[in-house]
Amino acid sequence: MPETAIRPHVVALLCDSNFRYRRDTRTWSHIDGRPFTKEEQATALDATRYEFEEFAAQHTRYMEYKRTLEEAPQTLQRFLAPFMEQLTTKNLGNAVELMTEDERTELDRLLGLMIERPRSFAPYIF
Repeated sequence: MPETAIRPHVVALLCDSNFRYRRDTRTWSHIDGRPFTKEEQATALDATRYEFEEFAAQHTRYMEYKRTLEEAPQTLQRFLAPFMEQLTTKNLGNAVELMTEDERTELDRLLGLMIERPRSFAPYIF
């Protein structure tokens, strides 16, 4: 295998790891607490630097996604503030009338973030 090749099943296993060593099984565990099998432990320990880097990149993207979801209400308030300042009767419908197509698209994105149920961390989802 070339040094830079990434095996998706290895990255998927790393994404489902909590990396806590279990003394009772002498393995790491899955996120849900199940201990790794001996084969899973061997696979995880055989992961290349590139596979760990891919796992880290995916985890970073997931954490950014979670931060974006958590900040969505405040971001929406900041986004709407300049429109509301221009209005006598302050409601969302009147604010939308002032928006360009791009601004309405951004409003839709922010509203979608506020109603979206957070996704769990999973390999290759972000």
